[in-house]
Order: sequence, then structure tokens, then C-alpha cells
Amino acid sequence: MRRRTPPPPSPLPQRDGIDPVRVRLPGEGRWATVRDHLVERLSGAGAGVVDGMLRAGLVVGADGAAVPPDAPFVPGMFVWFHRELPAEVPVPFPLEVVHRDEHIVVVDKPHFLATTPRGSHVTETALARLRRELGIPALGAAHRLDRLTAGLLLFTVRPEERGAYQTLFRDRRVRKVYEAVAPYDPARAWPVTVRSRIVKERGTPAAFEVPGEPNAVSDIEPVQHRPDGLARYRLVPHTGQTHQLRVHMSALGVPILGDPLYPEVAPPGPAGDFRRPLQLLARELEFTDPVTGAHHRLRSGRELESWVAYARWAG
Repeated sequence: MRRRTPPPPSPLPQRDGIDPVRVRLPGEGRWATVRDHLVERLSGAGAGVVDGMLRAGLVVGADGAAVPPDAPFVPGMFVWFHRELPAEVPVPFPLEVVHRDEHIVVVDKPHFLATTPRGSHVTETALARLRRELGIPALGAAHRLDRLTAGLLLFTVRPEERGAYQTLFRDRRVRKVYEAVAPYDPARAWPVTVRSRIVKERGTPAAFEVPGEPNAVSDIEPVQHRPDGLARYRLVPHTGQTHQLRVHMSALGVPILGDPLYPEVAPPGPAGDFRRPLQLLARELEFTDPVTGAHHRLRSGRELESWVAYARWAG
């Protein structure tokens, strides 16, 4: 099997914890210049934007030299540039480091902070923020949490080791325990194991259950309930489908407090609205380190606000 030649290292540094965009020109094509290809490839940006970047020397080759506006198209050539970053409202909550060594960093992520850059969330993400705050440009995410979910996230320090940690999560060799606050159903026999088939279609915000072979399994039980009708739940997912725990809690008739998608999709709130966060927390991670062999059992120090101060959360 023929191995692909790895791309050359980026000649541009990160900006605000974000890697530059790397573009490899196709092996063949009808374009006369690099500019012609970029205009077609970046059609959403418009020809004027591409022309402006080239005139300003913002598109560079592997040697770090600016690509001239009339540079001829060279099949397989790499170019780099920084994209214009969207204006973002800062997420006003800290990232707490709960474990750090020369291989991994585990943090306690707040609600509303995305894990990695995507869409309108770029610099206000856990990955970009940690790269800036810890001074580790090569930091990478081994797995993800929903933007609205708080709790433990594992990042890798060395790119060459990232695959080993990602494999832990892919092969379900990480024990994950979540906590949620939701209505209590005294008529249901607890604990329950929910098995269903969950589908998430591109372009739709919510996932949904369909008939068929289960691809999502969750153990769910209330560990405490109180007279106001709320309960604190312990949730253990055995699979990793998108929004799995949120879908399963809603299907049980006890949707998680603050969920804007389940059981019904609510209109998006204004940017910067950090009220009533989703009451879901990635409480524990337990695993054997694939590089060092050390056993880790890590626990979030956060509390779900609706459980400890409901009026403050609801207000």
C-alpha cells in the first residue's frame, strides 16, 4: 500500500490559537494561475477577497514567500493563508485544568464553550483558548462535548500521540459518567437502560430516533429527587451518538432542564445569552493511559446550578 507523502509544515504561525488554512492545488486542472483556482475553490468568499489577499501578500507557499497574484498554477502545490475570523462574544467562564502532564491535558469545560472551531465558534472554543492560555500550539482534542454541555474534556499535547487517545474513545475504553437535572417520574421503574437507533441529519439541529438496530445505549438512573419534582440523574453512555443522552432523556419523558432542542426545537437565542445553561455535565472520565500505562479517574468539580440554586438558574 502506497503511503501518502505528508504535507510540509505550515510556514505561518497560529493566530489566536487557530491554524492557518492549508490548500493543496489539484494534481491536474484547467486553471492558468493559483489565483484562478482559489477564486473557484473559495467561491463563497468572492473574487475580490482572493485578489485582495494576494495583493497584500497574505497567501504564502511552503517557503513562506508570498504567492504573487499572477503565479502560475502548479499541480500539487501547497498554499497557506489565515481566514478572516468571525466576531464572537467571549464566553465569560473559565476553563479549569484538572490534570496535565507531558502527554495530555484534561480540563473542566464550562457550558456554552465549543470544543473545537466550527461554524461561528472559532476563537471562543476550548481548543483555541487552551492553545493560547497554556502556550501549546500543537494541542489537539481527543474527543468532543456538545457546546452546551459542561465537564471533562481530554486534549493531547503531542500530535503523534493523538491517534492513540482517540482510539481509546473510538473503542469505548473510556468510562464516562454524566450528571443531569431533569423532572422526576415516580411511576417509572429505575434504573433503566435505553437502547434505540439515533439519526442526526446534516443541516438539522436535532437528532431523532428511528426504527432499526440500536446504535445508542445509555444507563440512566435518578440518584436523588426532591419535592419540587426535580431529580439529579446519573447517566452512563455505552455508545457515542450525537446528542445521545439528551435524546434518551427526552424519550423517557424527562427532558434535561435548559435543553433548547429536546423535546422541541426552540428559536435560537441572542448571541451572548448565557442564561439557563443545559443541565448536563460530563462528571467522570476513567481510562488507562495508552502511552504511559497510568490509570486515571478524573472528576469534574462543577455543580449543576439548577440543583444547587434553582431560582438563580431559572432567573
